[in-house]
Amino acid sequence: MVASTGRLASAETTRGPKPTHALAMHGEPALPADFTAMPYANPDAPKGGRLVEGVLGTFDSLNPFIVRGLAVQRIRGYVVESLMARGNDEPFTLYGLLAQSVETDDARSYVSFRIDPRAKFSDGQQVLAEDVLFSWQLLRDKGRPNHRLYYAKVARAAALDSRTVRFDFSDAQDRELPLILGLMPIFPKHAVNPDTFEETTLAPPTGSGPYRVSNVKAGSSVTLTRNPDYWGRDLPINRGLWNFDEIRIEYFREANSQFEAFKRGIYDYRVETEPLRWHDGYGFPAARAGEVIRDVVKPGTPQPTEVLVFNTRRPVFADIRVREALLQLFDFAWINHNYFFDLYARSGSYFAGSELSAYGRPAGPEELRLLQPYLARLRPDFIDGSYRLPVSDASGRDRTALRRALALLSDAGYQLDGTVMRRRDTHQPLSFEILVTTREQERIALSFARDVKRIGVQASVRVVDAVQFDQRRISFDFDMIPNRWDQSLSPGNEQSFYWGSEAADIKGTRNYMGVKDPAIDALIAQMIAARGRPDFVAAVRALDRVLTSGFYVIPLFNIQEQWIARWNRIERPQATALTGYLPETWWARPSMQHGDAAKVMK
Repeated sequence: MVASTGRLASAETTRGPKPTHALAMHGEPALPADFTAMPYANPDAPKGGRLVEGVLGTFDSLNPFIVRGLAVQRIRGYVVESLMARGNDEPFTLYGLLAQSVETDDARSYVSFRIDPRAKFSDGQQVLAEDVLFSWQLLRDKGRPNHRLYYAKVARAAALDSRTVRFDFSDAQDRELPLILGLMPIFPKHAVNPDTFEETTLAPPTGSGPYRVSNVKAGSSVTLTRNPDYWGRDLPINRGLWNFDEIRIEYFREANSQFEAFKRGIYDYRVETEPLRWHDGYGFPAARAGEVIRDVVKPGTPQPTEVLVFNTRRPVFADIRVREALLQLFDFAWINHNYFFDLYARSGSYFAGSELSAYGRPAGPEELRLLQPYLARLRPDFIDGSYRLPVSDASGRDRTALRRALALLSDAGYQLDGTVMRRRDTHQPLSFEILVTTREQERIALSFARDVKRIGVQASVRVVDAVQFDQRRISFDFDMIPNRWDQSLSPGNEQSFYWGSEAADIKGTRNYMGVKDPAIDALIAQMIAARGRPDFVAAVRALDRVLTSGFYVIPLFNIQEQWIARWNRIERPQATALTGYLPETWWARPSMQHGDAAKVMK
């Protein structure tokens, strides 16, 4: 790859399409160039007050752009901005932020960005093309694995003038690259040392965003203060956003103490993930008095799926028949009724509840064309849409599931030796460890361990704190873990980061199962090369079929709603974005903005 920081001839800047205010992955942006605010924001929202967030875990870094350390994720977007920002009511459309305009050709072989002349970093220095080029090189060489994968696809980068930068791509078949570059975080060249960028740090970063880091208590809390001189406060993309004068992020090492702190009003809102708690846990006095509001939000994006992940790097899970046998034994019906009040559904898709899901759908003509080289290895039920996850009798002792599992394990070379399942050739017992970090995860894992024990499989459950769990997950140091991959309506290059062959060997990626499959790699390539929505949907569904047919996970349940509890001192717009709740659109109730929030804590 060649990176040029010189200026290109002026004639080159005049060729090609005209610059535009926004860029959509497929089709046209929903909002015109003269839009005044995003439809899910309240442009008249009052400014002021404070929002306190409660986060489970800890932190040792303010740099979320590297693999090392446990970073404060709010730095991205709040402190460090990108060239463009997502429109959260569309599958994948970006609108200008630091970039006043964007330009690309029909083939998407290049993209250029024109920086807003008003754009400044928090230290008052202008954002220039050299900062964009610096950021690209820095993240390509020293950033997280996904950044390195994405930005390495740039063949040439050059400044056309002091405020315009152009990227040319080596792969004209990746139509998502202009948008990926649009979402690139931009750092000030004058304030970042590339030699130490990969080291964890608690030094407040300099960014161009609406907030600055004003206080850090190592491992405990971070305070962000709104920059009164924020350059982009009047941009249409920002109207009704970034309303709090202060955002404080409080960290908790244990889930129960985190919830108890919310009940006492120590932080302002929580996204609830435990059905039992949502069903029975909000009867405390402040909630009964109406001081705590519970919102149920139904996003329009694919439903997140909670799963148990097989680490196929481990010999015990290398055989697909073993993985399918264990899936047969997970009793969703019993767990859903006894633990979750029948609040959950279950799907075998990685894109559940959306048009992208292949679950229950026969493959269409375009899918069959894409899958043609791999049809011989795919079972007919995954092609014709008849495959379904096993449905138990909810007894916790389903004999049909047990017989199916025993047959699959027998085919894989296992047999019962007394009460222990062993390999016939080596007599090694079939055993593995499930690594968990929350009470809910532990309950599910223990239930699953009980079920597999009925056929002589030994599953031990190890509970670790959130910090150790993250460290072991990032380094693939586990047999089985609970996880979920949140998907959008426009999946793209991040799918290679989730299950691409190259990512399987790179620590810090999200290919936790360790899958290496040329079919998956090829279908991801087809997906990001698709020009129209129908071809794109066909490619994603084909990918979904190959993923599900590999039995890399045990689907636990689908999260169809977002459960948010908030103290009534925090208000939000009536409209909800396609992507769900957005704290950046919330504001403090005017009567609370200048008072002491502690007065309402119970």
